[in-house]
Amino acid sequence: MYFNSNIRFLRKRRNRTQDAVANVLGIKRPTYNGYENAVAQPSIETLIAFSKYFNVSLDTLLKINLEELSEFQLSELERGNDVYITGSKLRILTTTVDNVNEENIELVPEKAKAGYATGFADPDYIKELPMFQLPFLSRQKKYRTFQLNGDSMLPIPNGAWVTGEFLQDWNNIINGHAYIILTIDEGVVFKIVENLLKEENKLTLFSLNPEYHAYDVHVAQIKEVWQFVHYISAELPEPLEPKDEMLLAMEAMKKDIEMIRKKVVKK
Repeated sequence: MYFNSNIRFLRKRRNRTQDAVANVLGIKRPTYNGYENAVAQPSIETLIAFSKYFNVSLDTLLKINLEELSEFQLSELERGNDVYITGSKLRILTTTVDNVNEENIELVPEKAKAGYATGFADPDYIKELPMFQLPFLSRQKKYRTFQLNGDSMLPIPNGAWVTGEFLQDWNNIINGHAYIILTIDEGVVFKIVENLLKEENKLTLFSLNPEYHAYDVHVAQIKEVWQFVHYISAELPEPLEPKDEMLLAMEAMKKDIEMIRKKVVKK
């Protein structure tokens, strides 16, 4: 059981004193001190009070050593994404950490994408991927990098490395933004997204290259969503010719008109 070490860890993480927490919970400070030092046993009512105060389930407080969790996992916990509380609504992400318990950025090269489509939830598969760190990215977020294949997202070139931030709540997908999406049928795709999950249980995916048509993906086909952060490439993007700029502008107008049409039809 990790109750005593967990409440000490959570209290210090929130920069609270024993007096402050004891006062909120309505218990005496020596009693609270006894809980942290495992010389006093809390009642069921007290355990529930601690669970509500820290917004962590009883199972987590008692069974999980929170000091071993990564910063990303702790941040998810603090945002209310406790698997014992949210159940199936929480999407469990298989991840790796370095020797100081910080999240790695796993690298998914083109040759590994087929395996990733089936092994994304397998810890043994994920730990075999190349790993690295980017110090300018947030320690409280989870990132993964995928190698781009094809020309559908030009001017981002074929072979570029695209990094995404793991998106827990798909309702937060923003229309017109780029995302890396793992789908059952197509594997990993990198697209501009229109979020229609609430209205039609689907995403509409667009390419930057106007030669590619938009298409829909039902929510049941989606396994992971990563919000685009940046890309790395050894190639400089080709300068756009005037006709190319016109084609892109026309394609953007088509997308806007189609979105307006759908909204009008619904009304």
